[in-house]
Amino acid sequence: MADASVHDGILARDAVLLKETVREAGALALSLFRTELKNWTKGASSPVSEADIAVNDLIADRLRSATPGYGWLSEESADDEIRLGKPLVWIVDPIDGTRGYLAGREDWCVSVALVEGTRPLLAAVFAPASEEFFFAERGQGSLLNGLPVHAASGAELDFSRVAGPKPLVERLNRSTGEIILHPRIGSLALRLCRVAQGRLDAAFAGGQSRDWDLAAADLIVQEANGNMTALSGDTILYNCREVTHGVLVAAGRDRHASIVEHFRARPLP
Repeated sequence: MADASVHDGILARDAVLLKETVREAGALALSLFRTELKNWTKGASSPVSEADIAVNDLIADRLRSATPGYGWLSEESADDEIRLGKPLVWIVDPIDGTRGYLAGREDWCVSVALVEGTRPLLAAVFAPASEEFFFAERGQGSLLNGLPVHAASGAELDFSRVAGPKPLVERLNRSTGEIILHPRIGSLALRLCRVAQGRLDAAFAGGQSRDWDLAAADLIVQEANGNMTALSGDTILYNCREVTHGVLVAAGRDRHASIVEHFRARPLP
């Protein structure tokens, strides 16, 4: 019992630390939003700006100094495989949706998860421009600005409430008519959180999403009575050597099961 109480105390401390850090990071990102920022491209086409780096530095300073024994994986930090041997790892996207952020759109967020083993334990996704703070703790439900949220129930599909790459979503369409999708949401984490709060019936991620895009939103969806998996239905595992994932789907549990069943019968080429 002593071990359990110690664990619970550490978890409570980490939850407070996470909330405070993500709020502070969001405030910094918002203070730089719609200002003149240096930006460049990394890899083939991924934009990054001095705001991404500043927010990453703030989060790293707060979290790593308070939890020196934890691992670290961030989009804007060099990967260190020491994290693979750590039972607890922070997984961070300082600004998810940088392209929209730089364009002055509001569909961006700060996304941070604490992963235990290969699954998220704590999660915070903060969209400062719309003042939306999502938080989840494993087994405790999901909150938006302190109030419980739940994924939409049922198994039917209203395509105006489905977001994701159109060619992928069109494979769900059993009719011959044109489908009208929900407008694009630039931040993948925020797109997935829209499922958790019931504003979307389902959301897809095309291939090539990374741990930092997904880990926090995954827990928020799960704790909102939803499910988020690979299109095969396989559980998404985090803090592995490979951090890139294939096509994923998030929805309320009944709708998610129906979508996975559909794609099992009609697998992607």
